[in-house]
Amino acid sequence: MKKLVPDPPSLHLAETVETPVNSCPEHPPLFSVCAGVSAEDALVHALLYLKSASATIGQAVQHCSEEGRGFVCSAQQSVELARALVDALLDGIELRVLKD
Repeated sequence: MKKLVPDPPSLHLAETVETPVNSCPEHPPLFSVCAGVSAEDALVHALLYLKSASATIGQAVQHCSEEGRGFVCSAQQSVELARALVDALLDGIELRVLKD
């Protein structure tokens, strides 16, 4: 007998692969992103890092010179845009889970 209703699409997203964190080009990396972390968990952590960066940049604006303020504000805008993208992805995942 044929199935009339197809199975719903899997909610399993990609997982991370091991990726070194190269913060210093003159030395081998000390840290890396672990393999096998779910995309949703990785996005949650990325959002936390972006929130921390935003708070740090907010403090930096108060302590930098007028000439440097433009660079700091540009960094703040980039962080806020990245936060919006991650938030939108996490909200989309949550909506998809709630629908199924």
